Amino acid sequence: MTTVNHTATAAGDAPAVLRVEDLKVHFTSAAINGRKRTVYAVDGVSFTVRENETLGIIGESGCGKSTTGRALVHLNDPTSGRIAFRGHDITRPGRAEQHELRQKMQFVFQDPQSSLNPRMTIQEILAEPLRAFGRWKGNSGPAKAAELLDRVGLPATARNRYPHEFSGGQRQRIGIARALALDPELLILDEPVSALDVSVQAQVLNLLMDLRASSSLSSVMISHDLDVIRHVSDRIVVMYLGVIVESGPADQVLDQPAHPYTAALASATPPSSPDEVRQRIVLQGELPSASNPPSGCRFHTRCWRADEVCETVVPVLSPIDGAGVRSVACHHPLLLGMPAMRREGAA
Repeated sequence: MTTVNHTATAAGDAPAVLRVEDLKVHFTSAAINGRKRTVYAVDGVSFTVRENETLGIIGESGCGKSTTGRALVHLNDPTSGRIAFRGHDITRPGRAEQHELRQKMQFVFQDPQSSLNPRMTIQEILAEPLRAFGRWKGNSGPAKAAELLDRVGLPATARNRYPHEFSGGQRQRIGIARALALDPELLILDEPVSALDVSVQAQVLNLLMDLRASSSLSSVMISHDLDVIRHVSDRIVVMYLGVIVESGPADQVLDQPAHPYTAALASATPPSSPDEVRQRIVLQGELPSASNPPSGCRFHTRCWRADEVCETVVPVLSPIDGAGVRSVACHHPLLLGMPAMRREGAA
C-alpha cells in the first residue's frame, strides 16, 4: 500500500480549498406525545482542507463524521455555521450555485452497489453527469467514458456492462470514475473501502493516491479504519459525539495521541510488527446519545482521566504546540512524545 508524504502540507502554506467554521447539523423529529427530539449529529466543527491535501476524519460509529461529509456537498443541510469553497460562502447556495458546485465537489459513497443504478450500463452511468453539464457531445462522449474507465484501471469494454457484472472493488472504481467525470477539485469519500476485502482495499487506496498525484486533487477521507486514514491522509481530525476532540498531522496524532479518546482508538489497532507492544485501553460504557449529550466534556462519561472540571466545563479545541499544527480539546491532555497506550491502563 502506498504511503502519503505527511509533511507535504503540514506547514499549512498551501491555499485553502475548503474552510469549515462552527458547522452544526441538527435533526429534529416530528412531535411524539407533544415532544420533539433533536439529534445533535454535528455540533460545531471547524477545519480546513488545503490544495492537494487529504484530510482524514475518524471516529467510531455515531460520531458525526459521515453527516459532516454529506453536509459539505449539501446532501444534509447545515443548521448553522459556515462552509467556504475557495473563499466563497457556499453554506446555503441557490439552485444555480449548487448546480455549479457539483462540478467542483463530488462525493464517493460507502456502498458501491447501492450507489450505482442497476438498470444503467456503465457508459450510461458515466454519461449522466456529463450530460447534465453539456459535456457529452457526439462521438466524444463514449471516448470520455473510455478515458474515465482507463483512469481507474478498467478496460473500455466495461462500459457496455451492468454494475452487477462487476466485483465490489470494480464497482467502487466505477463510482470513483463517475465522481471524476466532471474534473472536480475536491472529493468527499465516505468509507470508500470499508465493504471491500483487504487486498482490494489496497488497490482502491493506491488508485486514489495515484489520482491525487496526477490531478492535484484535494479530498476528505472519512473512515473508522485508522490504518486506512494513516496511509492516505496528511492531517486528521478526530470526532466524538458531534465535536472534534483532536487534530493534527496523521502520524503524530496516531503515534502520539494527546486526547484520551484518540489514545483508546490507536491502542485498538493491530501492531505494525511482532516486536511492538501495545497496552490496550478498553473504554467502559457505550457512546452516549447524540440527542442528549453529556455536559462539560462529552467524553467524560468514558474517560479514565475525568474529574469534576471535565463534567461541567466544555473544553476548547486549542493548540498544544508552538506552531499551532496540533490541537486538542481536553482539560487533561496526555503528554506528547510518550505513547499514551503504554502509560495508561485500561479504564
